[in-house]
Amino acid sequence: MYLTFNFSTSNYSNLSDADSLRLQELTHRSVKISIIIILGVMITLGNIAVLLVITSSVAGWSRNSRYFLLSLTAADSAFGLLVMPLNLWVSLLKDYSEGPDTLCHVVAFCNATIYSTCMYTLATISLERYIAVFYPLQYSTLMTRKRTLLLIAFTWCFPLFLLSPITFPDGIIEVHFSTASLVCNPSYSTNVAYTLSLTCLIFFPCSIVMTYANLSVWCAAKRQRLKLRKYGCALRNRHNVAARVLVPVMAAYYTCWTPCMVVMIYSAVSGSTVPEWIEFVVVWLPTSNGFLNCIFYFWINKNFRRKFHLILQRLALAICPELADTFGWSSTSSAQFVSGILDNNNMVHERTSSVSSTCTLLSLA
Repeated sequence: MYLTFNFSTSNYSNLSDADSLRLQELTHRSVKISIIIILGVMITLGNIAVLLVITSSVAGWSRNSRYFLLSLTAADSAFGLLVMPLNLWVSLLKDYSEGPDTLCHVVAFCNATIYSTCMYTLATISLERYIAVFYPLQYSTLMTRKRTLLLIAFTWCFPLFLLSPITFPDGIIEVHFSTASLVCNPSYSTNVAYTLSLTCLIFFPCSIVMTYANLSVWCAAKRQRLKLRKYGCALRNRHNVAARVLVPVMAAYYTCWTPCMVVMIYSAVSGSTVPEWIEFVVVWLPTSNGFLNCIFYFWINKNFRRKFHLILQRLALAICPELADTFGWSSTSSAQFVSGILDNNNMVHERTSSVSSTCTLLSLA
């Protein structure tokens, strides 16, 4: 009797531990899904607002700049509209006991392609700004419409070619569904050479281009500011414009992308995994860059905010005039209409606006 009682108590204890572990897993999973959904909504809404503005002309932005920023917005929107829904769908449908399948390979390919496209697009934006600052007179020759579109095509097409082996279930690298990050991830340790080649062809070149271009622009702006101060014509309220824009852009880039790349290389070389929440954070952290880009590349810009405010007022007047009256927008609608016409007239000067704005930067250099 005593032995039987001990045996049943042990079974009850083991069952209780298993139930507690299962409950903990379900709780963590619910928290992770909530974080992913909130992040996806933020990215989607932020980029919808951006699209409303940059599909029309914005004062001070050249046509080429708008093309690159449209490409960036499309890549960032894909985080919220493609990457997150696909991985959440797989996490709900897939039995964790099952092995890799074709669906997981396709989802992993989509994830990696969008991530890579975003990095390439950020690098091309930095390159375009570098050319505009240091080669203002040759800008229209170097950055023609055709070359701009070819660069954008490269940022979208090259990752498709580079990452295509991931789509094949019996290809050169295995793919698994991670319960820690709730995504379909390549098993980097199954092909170390391919993993390291991806980092050498994607992350490191993009990081070098962005760092060199933005650091060069920042140094040029600093030299210009010092010379303006020397001649007594510096404007105090604009003394730190370069740092206010370039530093957050680079800080956000390295904060969001570096941990993911470090864990990727570590997993490939060591064959080990990182703790559950560290994996979740580093895998989803790059998607937050899709929301931060909305702030650093768009909302900091005064012309963008003014244009968005104008569009918002027009939408309110068209959809809900009562709400517009509440905010006092209807009384200034004619002034806003004139402002919109003036903004559209800026299209005449778009092709030289980004170049002319940098001529001052180099005039005293």
